[in-house]
Amino acid sequence: MHQSITLFLNGEPRSGILAATVTELVFELNLPGPALLIECNGTALHRSEWERTLLKDGDRLEFVRIVAGG
Repeated sequence: MHQSITLFLNGEPRSGILAATVTELVFELNLPGPALLIECNGTALHRSEWERTLLKDGDRLEFVRIVAGG
């Protein structure tokens, strides 16, 4: 099992994270994956990169929810 880590999510520290990848984090936090843009340590991630982007203690992630409308 993956050891828990602390991440900074939209600037706020969040400890006890068990996810090993960005994809796992989206599921762990119950986020709306199809409606998200994610940046990890200043780099925007394409959705195809989520599964292979490994998380480590202290990583900084920004989540932007895409909202349709006019």
